Amino acid sequence: MLKPAVCTRELCVFSFYTLGVMSGAAEEVATGAEVVDLLVAMCRAALESPRKSIIFEPYPSVVDPSDPKTLAFNPKKKNYERLQKALDSVMSIREMTQGSYLEIKKQMDKLDPLAHPLLQWIISSNRSHIVKLPLSRQLKFMHTSHQFLLLSSPPAKEARFRTAKKLYGSTFAFHGSHIENWHSVLRNGLVNASYTKLQLHGAAYGKGIYLSPISSISFGYSETLHKKKKIFAVYEHVPVLLSKSRSSLRPIQSRFLQSRNLNCIALCEVITSKDLQKHGNIWVCPVSDHVCTRFFFVYEDGQVGDANINTQEPKIQKEIMRVIGTQIYSS
Repeated sequence: MLKPAVCTRELCVFSFYTLGVMSGAAEEVATGAEVVDLLVAMCRAALESPRKSIIFEPYPSVVDPSDPKTLAFNPKKKNYERLQKALDSVMSIREMTQGSYLEIKKQMDKLDPLAHPLLQWIISSNRSHIVKLPLSRQLKFMHTSHQFLLLSSPPAKEARFRTAKKLYGSTFAFHGSHIENWHSVLRNGLVNASYTKLQLHGAAYGKGIYLSPISSISFGYSETLHKKKKIFAVYEHVPVLLSKSRSSLRPIQSRFLQSRNLNCIALCEVITSKDLQKHGNIWVCPVSDHVCTRFFFVYEDGQVGDANINTQEPKIQKEIMRVIGTQIYSS
């Protein structure tokens, strides 16, 4: 659904721009509004983090529309202030779904000539397969309507995972992480951050990816550390076509992610080999190839779901397999 731009080398970036590959983002704004909104929220959280110099990775590679031979945003010359300005100008996804795409682009270009190119990059640089789940395919025990199928592993890793699964079997566990970290996870994969500059919490049980079968433990890792500075304003156009004046916009209840205070948690599948270390309800997997994300859940206004979910309970496992069976293994 979301087309990856996997190479950040300048030649590749210019080729993508010249060949019009990035323009495919137009379809995603219209058809995947909630996913795009989530990607924008993750990008904003990483950019506003005090740790942005570490976690805002990758930094955008965006061609300057006024000078196609240069990069307006260049990883070699990072300018967080200008990037923040462009991101602030990106309209809400609710607004983008109104009117034609050309009209949307026109309005965005008026706000900031780099806003639309940045939005294209946010969409096309995502390397994960992320799709909003319909209500009939959601895990009801998670108590949020913002549920996504999330496959963040590249095909080669997924293949290695399936090989290991045939040998050792697998189970499901939660992984909690601040929303500011997911901008990188969706583009670089879930990595072992223990004893690296990416580590935020202690590694009391050694090096590895930390998981838990108990939801409350992982929810604890997903809470935001700092308050957001701004409120994310969401508007709806009246009439449907985009208006030339923002005075004709009125605040509404967004259909998705109106809040800037978001908590996220992933449900992962993990190989049950001897490498998986279980310290009570805290599990550590030192082999990154043995952990693959499957679902992603988002909670607004600092809320979290049921704290007593245990993925090892038969009824929970049955519900997971009901949903995951057709979503992954038949694909």
